[in-house]
Amino acid sequence: MTARSAPVVHVELHTVNRARACAFYAELFGWRPDAVHLGDESYLAMRTGQGIEAGIVEEDGEEPFWLPFVEVPCVSGSAERARELGGAVLLEPREGPAGWRAVVAGPGGGRIALWGPKT
Repeated sequence: MTARSAPVVHVELHTVNRARACAFYAELFGWRPDAVHLGDESYLAMRTGQGIEAGIVEEDGEEPFWLPFVEVPCVSGSAERARELGGAVLLEPREGPAGWRAVVAGPGGGRIALWGPKT
Protein backbone atom coordinates (compact mmCIF):
# COMPACT_ATOMS: atom_id res chain seq x y z
CA MET A 1 0.00 0.00 0.00
CA THR A 2 1.45 3.36 -0.99
CA ALA A 3 0.99 6.57 0.94
CA ARG A 4 -1.66 8.94 -0.38
CA SER A 5 -3.73 11.73 1.07
CA ALA A 6 -6.65 10.30 3.04
CA PRO A 7 -9.48 12.57 4.16
CA VAL A 8 -10.80 13.00 7.69
CA VAL A 9 -14.50 12.19 7.30
CA HIS A 10 -15.84 12.06 10.86
CA VAL A 11 -14.95 13.00 14.44
CA GLU A 12 -16.27 11.18 17.46
CA LEU A 13 -16.29 12.35 21.06
CA HIS A 14 -15.86 9.63 23.68
CA THR A 15 -17.17 10.93 27.01
CA VAL A 16 -18.65 9.83 30.32
CA ASN A 17 -21.67 12.15 29.91
CA ARG A 18 -23.17 12.06 26.43
CA ALA A 19 -26.24 14.15 27.30
CA ARG A 20 -24.16 16.98 28.76
CA ALA A 21 -21.73 16.96 25.82
CA CYS A 22 -24.62 16.91 23.34
CA ALA A 23 -26.27 19.91 25.00
CA PHE A 24 -22.97 21.83 25.11
CA TYR A 25 -22.12 21.40 21.42
CA ALA A 26 -25.72 22.01 20.34
CA GLU A 27 -25.73 25.33 22.22
CA LEU A 28 -22.19 26.36 21.29
CA PHE A 29 -22.20 25.46 17.59
CA GLY A 30 -25.82 24.73 16.71
CA TRP A 31 -25.04 21.07 16.01
CA ARG A 32 -28.26 19.02 15.90
CA PRO A 33 -28.39 15.64 17.68
CA ASP A 34 -29.75 12.79 15.59
CA ALA A 35 -30.14 9.20 16.83
CA VAL A 36 -29.13 6.89 13.99
CA HIS A 37 -30.36 3.30 14.11
CA LEU A 38 -28.35 0.72 12.18
CA GLY A 39 -29.78 -2.74 12.66
CA ASP A 40 -29.70 -3.54 16.38
CA GLU A 41 -27.31 -0.68 17.15
CA SER A 42 -27.89 3.04 17.63
CA TYR A 43 -25.52 5.98 17.49
CA LEU A 44 -25.84 9.65 18.44
CA ALA A 45 -24.78 11.68 15.41
CA MET A 46 -24.31 15.43 15.66
CA ARG A 47 -25.34 17.09 12.41
CA THR A 48 -22.84 19.90 11.91
CA GLY A 49 -24.51 21.35 8.84
CA GLN A 50 -21.58 20.93 6.44
CA GLY A 51 -18.35 19.08 5.87
CA ILE A 52 -17.22 16.60 8.50
CA GLU A 53 -19.92 15.02 10.63
CA ALA A 54 -19.58 14.23 14.33
CA GLY A 55 -20.85 11.73 16.85
CA ILE A 56 -20.86 11.24 20.60
CA VAL A 57 -20.26 7.92 22.37
CA GLU A 58 -20.74 7.45 26.10
CA GLU A 59 -18.27 5.19 27.85
CA ASP A 60 -16.87 4.88 31.35
CA GLY A 61 -13.27 5.18 32.33
CA GLU A 62 -10.87 7.32 30.43
CA GLU A 63 -10.63 11.05 30.08
CA PRO A 64 -12.90 12.29 27.30
CA PHE A 65 -11.20 12.43 23.91
CA TRP A 66 -11.98 13.24 20.28
CA LEU A 67 -11.27 10.48 17.77
CA PRO A 68 -10.88 11.49 14.11
CA PHE A 69 -11.88 8.97 11.43
CA VAL A 70 -9.82 8.82 8.23
CA GLU A 71 -11.29 7.10 5.18
CA VAL A 72 -8.89 4.58 3.68
CA PRO A 73 -9.30 2.19 0.74
CA CYS A 74 -8.58 -0.90 2.88
CA VAL A 75 -8.95 -0.82 6.68
CA SER A 76 -7.08 -4.08 7.31
CA GLY A 77 -4.25 -3.10 4.95
CA SER A 78 -3.91 0.32 6.57
CA ALA A 79 -3.88 -1.23 10.05
CA GLU A 80 -1.11 -3.58 8.99
CA ARG A 81 0.82 -0.67 7.45
CA ALA A 82 0.51 1.21 10.77
CA ARG A 83 2.16 -1.79 12.50
CA GLU A 84 4.95 -1.87 9.91
CA LEU A 85 5.62 1.82 10.59
CA GLY A 86 5.99 1.22 14.33
CA GLY A 87 2.43 2.04 15.39
CA ALA A 88 0.02 -0.05 17.40
CA VAL A 89 -3.38 -1.38 16.45
CA LEU A 90 -5.64 -0.59 19.43
CA LEU A 91 -8.80 -1.97 17.83
CA GLU A 92 -8.38 -4.67 15.21
CA PRO A 93 -10.32 -4.19 11.96
CA ARG A 94 -13.96 -5.09 12.39
CA GLU A 95 -17.16 -4.78 10.47
CA GLY A 96 -20.00 -2.65 11.77
CA PRO A 97 -23.44 -1.84 10.40
CA ALA A 98 -22.16 0.95 8.09
CA GLY A 99 -18.62 -0.19 7.27
CA TRP A 100 -15.23 -1.34 8.49
CA ARG A 101 -13.17 0.37 11.19
CA ALA A 102 -10.02 -0.02 13.25
CA VAL A 103 -8.16 2.24 15.68
CA VAL A 104 -4.41 2.79 15.54
CA ALA A 105 -1.87 4.86 17.43
CA GLY A 106 1.41 6.19 16.10
CA PRO A 107 4.74 5.56 17.83
CA GLY A 108 4.40 8.92 19.62
CA GLY A 109 0.82 8.22 20.72
CA GLY A 110 -2.43 9.72 19.55
CA ARG A 111 -5.36 7.60 18.39
CA ILE A 112 -6.90 7.74 14.96
CA ALA A 113 -9.65 5.58 13.48
CA LEU A 114 -9.40 4.00 10.06
CA TRP A 115 -12.74 3.89 8.22
CA GLY A 116 -14.04 2.17 5.10
CA PRO A 117 -17.75 2.40 4.27
CA LYS A 118 -19.67 -0.55 2.94
CA THR A 119 -20.15 -0.32 -0.81
